[in-house]
Amino acid sequence: MRSVWLWMAVAVCSLCSVAAIVGSGSSDGIGKPRDTEIPDNELMASKVSMVPLTLIHGADSKGAVCLDGTLPGYHLDRGFGSGANSWLIHLEGGGWCNNRSSCVFRKTTRRGSSKFMEKALNFTGILSNKPQENPDFFNWNRIKLRYCDGASFSGDSQDEDSQIFYRGKRIWQAAMEEFMSLGMQKAEQALLSGCSAGGLASILHCDDFRERLPLSTKVKCLSDAGMFLDAVDVSGGHSLRNMFQGVVTVQNLQKDLSSACTNHLDPTSCFFPQNLVSDIKTPMFLLNAAYDSWQVRQSLAPSPADPRGVWKHCKSDISRCNSSQLQFLQEFRKEMVLALNSFSASPQNGLFINSCFTHCQSEIQDTWFAQDSPKLNGKRVAESVGDWYFDRANNVKDIDCPYPCDKTCHHLIFQ
Repeated sequence: MRSVWLWMAVAVCSLCSVAAIVGSGSSDGIGKPRDTEIPDNELMASKVSMVPLTLIHGADSKGAVCLDGTLPGYHLDRGFGSGANSWLIHLEGGGWCNNRSSCVFRKTTRRGSSKFMEKALNFTGILSNKPQENPDFFNWNRIKLRYCDGASFSGDSQDEDSQIFYRGKRIWQAAMEEFMSLGMQKAEQALLSGCSAGGLASILHCDDFRERLPLSTKVKCLSDAGMFLDAVDVSGGHSLRNMFQGVVTVQNLQKDLSSACTNHLDPTSCFFPQNLVSDIKTPMFLLNAAYDSWQVRQSLAPSPADPRGVWKHCKSDISRCNSSQLQFLQEFRKEMVLALNSFSASPQNGLFINSCFTHCQSEIQDTWFAQDSPKLNGKRVAESVGDWYFDRANNVKDIDCPYPCDKTCHHLIFQ
């Protein structure tokens, strides 16, 4: 019997949410809440080694600090065997802060301070060290870079009055210098990945990542659930644009965004991936759900845009959407596919756009590489990403048929 996923949304900032698994497996039992960033597979817990948090000492002397001024951190699981000289850098996600008050609050969480970060994490999905769970990258040097700046590792300013440090760009730079000193400067292969806000960060930093490594290094980038669209919400407004405008304004990102974009578009538009991905020179793979649950819940139908709660059931469980709501979501899917046209035209790029109601599929074992993982053209996410990275197949660009045709999906259900 296929796994049934139940999820519970927990607000972490205005227009941001993270989800926690409440239960999984073939039984109907409800388990304890778990963090989506690091799903805890209880059946494997005894076999999974915990990867400790390492702080980047000396980063503060370069101004590379979290929102509260603490040191940034990462988790490194060393590569071995044939993967000893290959590196996978995974950028953590977790929403954004878009005004002073939300950034002040974020300072009191692991998204804004290393004081509150977990001291060790389980590595699963694309970060797993087991070949049966992660066939292509299991023996690479795998790093999870923690996210504590609130703007997808961008920004280089500070709020003196509130003592908030917007230093995501400096954290990125300090982390890259640290990883290079640990051996990445001799990498034979490298992959920059990220999920959600980290997926956006992998888009923003992809070409810089390439430029930091030797020309002889094979370098590619993966964005998981980072294709945030500048979409119209159910009230006719632009909820996500308004939020991104707040992020760009409060962190003064204008000067740090792509000049190729800001030369012809406003700064907020240049924080949206649809206006960036076609200009990336480095090979990029976009992994995204066409009905991305975070975007449906926080961009298309957030509570302020739906004060009467008409979308309450639909945005919690896609199977409960009525015909007009489904039509709205189908238009969103069309908009995503259209936004990918130019990107998809490049032979070096890859796509896995499935018609699932989910968010982030590379970090979670069930959606990355398991017996019943979602598939497109008979391949699971891990297989498609591997085929693309290692050039085992040509034109790895798969876009699913519209919902509800895909029976391999693990749709999320929020409570």
